[in-house]
Amino acid sequence: MKNGILLAVPTTGDRGMKETVSDIFAKAPTFTFIDIVDEKVTKVRVEENTASQLKQGTGPIVMKNLKDKGVDVVVAGELGPGAKTLLEFSNIKMIHVERGLEVSQAVERVLEEIRTATSVT
Repeated sequence: MKNGILLAVPTTGDRGMKETVSDIFAKAPTFTFIDIVDEKVTKVRVEENTASQLKQGTGPIVMKNLKDKGVDVVVAGELGPGAKTLLEFSNIKMIHVERGLEVSQAVERVLEEIRTATSVT
């Protein structure tokens, strides 16, 4: 496993780690991207999800953007079957969290999962 991972979290706004995980995935207003190196957050950036304004085809466009950015893990509250399939096809791991969770809490869950996976191997 490489020591750095890039998380993508669909979010409701632009407050970074203090923002709330969106109830929706592809149509979320923003995505918060979190770089983690050696189990520490090194960078947080928020980007507007321009595909959220589309009437159709949002999911594949969002997935292409995430793959192009090099996202390793998506942390989300809810994903439809199409998005799950696209994540699997793109080799992007999915970690499910409760809807409405704060991004900082979601990141802590991911770090806990990384620690658990590391201690098992």
